[in-house]
Amino acid sequence: MSDRNLTPLAYIGAIARAGSIRKAAETLAITSTALNRRVLALEEELGVPLFERLPRGVRLSVAGELLLAYLRAQASEFEKFKSQVADLAGERRGHVRIACSQALLPYFLPEQISRYRGEHAAVTFDVRVRDRAAAEQALVELSADIALVFEPVRLREVQVLISVRQAVHAVMAEDHPLARKEVVRLRDCAAYPVGLPASQYGVRHLIDMALLRSSVELPVTLVSDSFEFLRRYPRHERAVSFQIPVGLPRVPDEGIVTRPIDRRDIPEGLLYLCQLRGRTLPVAAAKFAAQMEAVLEAEYT
Repeated sequence: MSDRNLTPLAYIGAIARAGSIRKAAETLAITSTALNRRVLALEEELGVPLFERLPRGVRLSVAGELLLAYLRAQASEFEKFKSQVADLAGERRGHVRIACSQALLPYFLPEQISRYRGEHAAVTFDVRVRDRAAAEQALVELSADIALVFEPVRLREVQVLISVRQAVHAVMAEDHPLARKEVVRLRDCAAYPVGLPASQYGVRHLIDMALLRSSVELPVTLVSDSFEFLRRYPRHERAVSFQIPVGLPRVPDEGIVTRPIDRRDIPEGLLYLCQLRGRTLPVAAAKFAAQMEAVLEAEYT
């Protein structure tokens, strides 16, 4: 990237994320000298330091945090303006940025994005996997327009568009003994090797809370931050893993079946579709959020 083409949002944001001018310069493909020169020039123009220089790297000063928030807000407003102008011209152009729990990736979001782009082919998408806390933070930082979060951490700064209940399901091979049951008890799973999602995910949170209330001890043989891995692993061992319906195929898939966990053992969790409170979304993002809201309401309420 040419030094001349860098916007303040791009280089201030990159440095803030990296915590180092040198590391940020590497990601931006420019020299650290050129990047430092841009920072010093902006600091001289504003009359305040934007970063605190530390023995190992840098971090945003209070002025730097204010500037970064302002630049993100300006970029968001400009995207909304471009979307509205395109809408006036009768074109559904725009760019939709989504932060979501991993469960939405294999089935739900591909279906929804494909359906939307079938009608509005000029709209582009940016989909990023974020855990419960990071998805909400992405809305606050305006790096995402909408978020789909299972069992979020706080929800103080977001507006909930819709929430739908999701029961935790046990995932197993189709010839697994538990596959003969309609509903599985948590103590049933304790007789087999168990794969759990990593601690940052909502499904794991619900399971951990259930285990605290129960005398059941699960023989955990593996933990992963990949639900795709956890969904496929039971084909290779008589094991059980866990997922929510929105993250599961509509029909049995590759020798894998699922059975709901009895709600007396693990209560249903909530999947939230949300945006930043008080923010007017760009047209494309607002219309895509409305489409997802309608589908979630029709299929899961």
